[in-house]
Formats: sequence, C-alpha cells, structure tokens
Amino acid sequence: MALVLACGLASAAQAQDYVRADCRTQFDPAALRFDTALHQRWYRRFWTGDCDHLPLCFAGSPNWNDIVGKLLVRGGAAERTALLPKACRLGQMIGLEWARDKKIRRIDTGDLRAFKGQLEASGDALRGVERVEASARAKMAR
Repeated sequence: MALVLACGLASAAQAQDYVRADCRTQFDPAALRFDTALHQRWYRRFWTGDCDHLPLCFAGSPNWNDIVGKLLVRGGAAERTALLPKACRLGQMIGLEWARDKKIRRIDTGDLRAFKGQLEASGDALRGVERVEASARAKMAR
C-alpha cells in the first residue's frame, strides 16, 4: 500500500515539474486529472510552450508560466499574495480544459488568445484574472 501511494505521489509531482515552482503549491491536486497521455502532454505545452513532438503544435509563447510572471510584475508586490494563487489556479483550470481532445474541450486556442488579450488590456492584473476566470467558467458551463 505504501509503495502504491508513493508511486501515485511521485506521478503527481512529475506531472507538475514543468509548472512554475511558485504555482505548484497553489493547485487543487484533485483537479489534476488527465484523460490520456496526450492530454497531459498538451497540458505541459500550455504551461511551457514546449511541443515535445506533439502533432500540429507551435512551440513558444504564449505559455502560462510566462503569463503568470508578467501578471505578477504588473500587479506588483502589493497584489502578489492575492494574485499568485488566482493566476495559478486559473492556469490549471484553463490548461486542463484546453489540452483535452478537440471533440470534447470547451476552451480552444481562439479562447486562449481572447483570454490573453483580456489580461493584457486590463489595467489591474487582479481584476483581469478575475474577468478571465469568469469568462472561462462560463465557457466550461456550456
């Protein structure tokens, strides 16, 4: 039993090793579930920008690790405590949905572009994250 539990925890840790270190502790571990190995690889792409031989993938930016960094800079030290967990959990939620098979996902690449635009256009980083979260939740409720 201990070996099974240790293997499960190791898999969960490895599943997040490509996520910013300051985001890893902000995640909801129960939500970190993948439909397939391909789903997990696309989720990694969402966070890192690395395609790792994924079909029809374009490497680079934007990726959520970079977006969180830019949000934290824009929010400044005063907002960091509130902004970091919201931005990280938002990335987990959006990334897990976007990375799913095209036939079942409710957030697509066009939505990612729109979300990025909303974040960039917002004068307040925290409010921008909250607006994008509301938009993403509405898309996922359909």
